[in-house]
Amino acid sequence: MRYLSIVRAPETSTPPSPEEMAAMGALIEKFSKSGHLLATDGCLPSRLGFRVRKAAGKVTVTDGPFTETKEIIGGFALLRADSKDQMIELLKEFLEVHGDGECEVRQLWEEPALAS
Repeated sequence: MRYLSIVRAPETSTPPSPEEMAAMGALIEKFSKSGHLLATDGCLPSRLGFRVRKAAGKVTVTDGPFTETKEIIGGFALLRADSKDQMIELLKEFLEVHGDGECEVRQLWEEPALAS
């Protein structure tokens, strides 16, 4: 099963330390080698982002920063896990390295395998 993990955390103006980057790099390498990590990336600050919304037929665009939000999307990971329980264990390990924040997880649609 494939899962999308969306990381939400308080936005900071300082980049991660070299030690934090090394720890995250090691975890990314571990998850990649085990076949659990399919893709990942971090997001630039919300001041560089924007939101596009449609309501009642009208489209609005709002430029960042998104100060009304306590926690913003800081990045994502596309992961493969055999079960929800396994996914939870992977994210516990991730949050141990990442620090405070939360991961919203959504299972992704997969086409059923066709019989040959």
